[in-house]
Amino acid sequence: MRSGSGQDQEGSPVPQTELPSPSQVEAALTAPGAPFEVVRTEDGSPEYTTGPRTLREFVESVWAFGDQPFLVAESGSYTYGEFFAEASALAHRFLDVYGLRPGDRAVVAMRNHPEWQIAFWAAQLAGLVAVPLNAWWTEDEFAYALTDCGARLLLVDGERLTRVEPWLSAQEDRPWTLAFHYEGEPAARVERYGDLPAADPAIGPPDNEPQPADDATIIYTSGTTGRPKGAVATHSAQVAAMMNPRYQAACATLARGEMPGQGPAPVSLMTFPFFHVAAFTGVYAIMSAGGTLVLMRKWDAHTALELIRTHGVTHYAGVPSTALQLLDAAEHTGDAMETLAMLNTGGAAAPPDLVARVTAGFGERIEPRNGYGLTETSGGVMANFGAEYRAHPASVGRPTPVTDVRIAGPGGEDVPEGEVGELLLRGQSLVRGYWNDPAATAQAFTGDGWFRTGDLATVHEGRVSVVDRIKDMVIRGGENVYCVEVEAVLHDHPDVIDAAVLGVPHPVLGEEVAAVVRLRPGSAATAEELRAHVGRSLAVFKVPAHVLVREEDLPRNATGKILKRELRGPVQEHFRA
Repeated sequence: MRSGSGQDQEGSPVPQTELPSPSQVEAALTAPGAPFEVVRTEDGSPEYTTGPRTLREFVESVWAFGDQPFLVAESGSYTYGEFFAEASALAHRFLDVYGLRPGDRAVVAMRNHPEWQIAFWAAQLAGLVAVPLNAWWTEDEFAYALTDCGARLLLVDGERLTRVEPWLSAQEDRPWTLAFHYEGEPAARVERYGDLPAADPAIGPPDNEPQPADDATIIYTSGTTGRPKGAVATHSAQVAAMMNPRYQAACATLARGEMPGQGPAPVSLMTFPFFHVAAFTGVYAIMSAGGTLVLMRKWDAHTALELIRTHGVTHYAGVPSTALQLLDAAEHTGDAMETLAMLNTGGAAAPPDLVARVTAGFGERIEPRNGYGLTETSGGVMANFGAEYRAHPASVGRPTPVTDVRIAGPGGEDVPEGEVGELLLRGQSLVRGYWNDPAATAQAFTGDGWFRTGDLATVHEGRVSVVDRIKDMVIRGGENVYCVEVEAVLHDHPDVIDAAVLGVPHPVLGEEVAAVVRLRPGSAATAEELRAHVGRSLAVFKVPAHVLVREEDLPRNATGKILKRELRGPVQEHFRA
């Protein structure tokens, strides 16, 4: 029987007649001596007192899972023991052959190959700062980030090697590059991973020990509004990011009236790209429990259904758009997804009807979850699950015990409960700032350490609801229109597959509300019908004055966020014509 609080597995019923409240669960889990004990630091910020102190300490602990399967993909599979041996061997190579030193930056850029995890954790075992980069970036985007972070090692697959080679060729002191899944002829200071000697399972990691305050990762923001910034997380922050999903899993298990840490290890279908913080949250949770990650080379809903059946997948993790496609495919094929016990979405706002669809199709067998996290929070710091999610589908849930929440007005003052303001966060998992960008750091953080998320939110009885991005809010004739609210109503229409709401200039009102929607194939819904649908639920000033129906997918970045900047020009041109 596997033990350890926070492992998201099936549990045994807790011997009690009434399920505990969220506040009772938090008190039990965070009290002195409890698995997730929390204390306040000198500056008032909360932090865990339990668990590992660094990512190295964390990954060393998973070696104990030995022959249990960890990474499963078309290109190959690894047990925990094989994974740890490979990562340890690479860590030695980084230091002994490449001559790297702790603190050097190691870029990881590849598809969701199993070797992505080997490369990342090898960097941690060597004391390097891992820099995961967006695998879908262009040559110019890669060049910008490689220069910005001062990369001393590149860990890339063959597809990415061609995009980083121009940058490498321009460097006087050319960094070492290790190429994965690459069959071409390597250039100077480039090695092919397949050519390296087999890893000695008894070698163990190098003898070095990072400190909690040392930098662990630099993760670049998605760059939807401009040049991406490198958010720097310390080992302490990443350890909190690892503990947060374990805490949330324990809360979810206790809320079901079960005991955490019981039953078989989870099997998760991982559809988030590994470079995204939402993937970090999922990977940390699975590794903590000795579970299995089933990987996909490219998203396809019917392939996902096949993988769920083949591998007995218990957990699904992905952006809302892929989750909706999975539900569509299951409905059309009659696939009951019999092994699936949890469907978790993140990376973008989930339409409120998603949880209703899960409940309508599968009852309470599949637990729905969503949450909230940012690059700057190192992953998920709020979660909404189970009965609370079904009752409050518009909420992103409750914060973890090492995440403080404030809702601030325009002048920085606290606003009353239930009123809209900017969401400010403070806590252990937040980044220390942006790499080599003190001006951006000062703009993002208040003088007393609160991070300005740029999201508009409310708090009610401890639950947080994000209503919009500040920059996405439409101000129509002095009235605030929250785009997320209008998008949620559009998603409720049975013919709408996807929707984006944005503001377009208006000579009198300042801005007018516009919507871009994609309909189901064969739908005959008109723009006027969609406007009327919104008008039945929302005030007249929130009803889109313009509705553009398009057949192609709405533009999204690699993490599922709609790129509204790419829609504004075409929308304005369309309605001017």
